[in-house]
Amino acid sequence: MYKHQSSRNSGSFSWIFQRITGIVLVVVMIGHYLLMHFNPENGHTYAAVLARMQNSWYRVLDLTFVVLGMYHGLNGVWSIFRDYKLKQWQSVTVLSLIIIFGLAFTLWGIKTILDIPYVTGSTAALLMK
Repeated sequence: MYKHQSSRNSGSFSWIFQRITGIVLVVVMIGHYLLMHFNPENGHTYAAVLARMQNSWYRVLDLTFVVLGMYHGLNGVWSIFRDYKLKQWQSVTVLSLIIIFGLAFTLWGIKTILDIPYVTGSTAALLMK
């Protein structure tokens, strides 16, 4: 028999936010492609990446990509598991693992982006060549 779920546990927020993050990720992905892969002069060497990351907007773009991408992907995985009628302990275990690994990898990605140093002076001039 059908059991009415309150909006609190219906998954409606996850469903809506999954669509919103998908749209934002498509826009960010197109921007990433145009900035990074469409123009061959945008090198992929360490020096080129370091020079590009001196602009804070690239960091914002990458941070947006990491955070929204991880949420979107892991929410999709959780949605697949929600389709199966798991026992309570199985749902708690799967969701806990998704949250733990999701937080760990998201924080790792954020730390990686934020650890790229800002360079100044003569080093910056060398990077821009």
